Amino acid sequence: MNTDVMRANGKQAISTDTIWRTLTKSTGRSVGVVSVLLLVGALISTHFLDTTTLVGGLAQISPLSSKTGASSRNKSGQQIEIALNCSEYELTGTCPKHYPTTVEYEAPNADATCPEYFRWIHEDLRPWAYTGITLDMVERARPTANFRLVIVNGTAYMEKYQDAFQTRDVFTLWGILQLLRKYPGKIPDLDLMFDCVDWPVIRAVDYGGPNATTPPPLFRYCKDDETLDIVFPDWSFWGWPEIRLKSWVPLLNDLMEGNQRVKWEEREPYAYWKGNPEVAETRQDLLKCNVSDTHDWGARVFAQNWTEERTQGYKTSNLASQCAHRFKIYVEGSAWSVSEKYILACDSVTLLVTPRYFDFFTRGLKPLHHYWPIKPDDKCRSIKFAVDWGNSHLEEAKAMGKAASEFIKEDLKVDNVYDYMFHLLNEYGKLMLYKPTVPEKAVELCSESMACPANGAKKDFMMESLVKGPSVTSPCTMPSPYDPASLHAFLSEKENSMKRVDEWEKKFYEKQR
Repeated sequence: MNTDVMRANGKQAISTDTIWRTLTKSTGRSVGVVSVLLLVGALISTHFLDTTTLVGGLAQISPLSSKTGASSRNKSGQQIEIALNCSEYELTGTCPKHYPTTVEYEAPNADATCPEYFRWIHEDLRPWAYTGITLDMVERARPTANFRLVIVNGTAYMEKYQDAFQTRDVFTLWGILQLLRKYPGKIPDLDLMFDCVDWPVIRAVDYGGPNATTPPPLFRYCKDDETLDIVFPDWSFWGWPEIRLKSWVPLLNDLMEGNQRVKWEEREPYAYWKGNPEVAETRQDLLKCNVSDTHDWGARVFAQNWTEERTQGYKTSNLASQCAHRFKIYVEGSAWSVSEKYILACDSVTLLVTPRYFDFFTRGLKPLHHYWPIKPDDKCRSIKFAVDWGNSHLEEAKAMGKAASEFIKEDLKVDNVYDYMFHLLNEYGKLMLYKPTVPEKAVELCSESMACPANGAKKDFMMESLVKGPSVTSPCTMPSPYDPASLHAFLSEKENSMKRVDEWEKKFYEKQR
């Protein structure tokens, strides 16, 4: 090919033949010029010939027809896989531009209504519903934030303020990047602060009264009834390498498979818990409920030693092998615990020690349908009654365990996790009263910039949770906000169910006097 400019896939590119012709005729030129031309040739051959890419950990050859910044319109109904372009990222140090910038759907997915717990998005954003969100409000959330995330024209930028515990921030950001891959061009420009620490800090009492200021919007993993932090899916949905916890899709599959190993009726008729008791007094209190020479409260409680577990290669912390009891206990740690979704997935009756904190999905759980409530200040007696009740009402107990695992399997499937993020960020973006701009110290993020340099378990979990390409269906349809009457009815139903358990338990112990 002798032309100086050639057409390649609709783009202009310098001919490699021209480069080599120039080199052979310019032996008297400086070595610096030759080096520059060699670099240009390398860039061209890398981009157009045999770029090594990664899809789910497998090396593949990217097709020559990839179009930079194209619109993805898939009429076949099958997902188009677009691999990571690690070769280009490693060569240029910048994010490749081969991924579609928008996606078009044949028709909205009208039949797919989001789960009920999506309605809490409106409640979490209610403090800013009438004021909107200003730059000043966002910047007032900075003191405790680990990072600032800005999305402009579908591209993510991050300014880091302080290190998070382990890789919480890394996998939270990775999850957001996968959302951008799943729904390219569908996330609005936005600007937010994210705090990766467990405890919520935006206290409602500090922003009440006639002269109060509007609270700063701050994203985190959990909150309680006294705080205004905005809850967001936690990092563990994309993997927790420090304890070798898989990302959500393979782990959920493992849990569903683990449910089949022992039939519910043949499981141990006790309440099981295993965890780190050192992080909270309520967990240390739970240890008192273990079987002893003088009491059997129906609980089998085990302390998890993570240091010892690490040295043994995490052989005894396989969650899929912990579905062997009819009952499993959930108790909070220093705040909410990521273990809740794993416990609920087991088909066992979840004995939920009444929590103070909640994450994004647990507000959709109903007592006596998805779980059995346990008194936090009288755990042992409460567990004893729950176990006795379940073992004497086998069908009802089995149905309760099944309802919880079905909730996790269906309402918390990974598509719904992404759709929750999608709707939360879209509703948040609607409240912004200014046009977000990229902070001076922010860096551009893309899947390549995070996964390509990674290694070990971190890279493994990123590759197994990589969104392969744009979704072929639109997100689920958001349910309408609660009106005051429906919200009151929902909360009253939960409260009445818990009172009913209290009454049953009281009568149970009165008969034993």
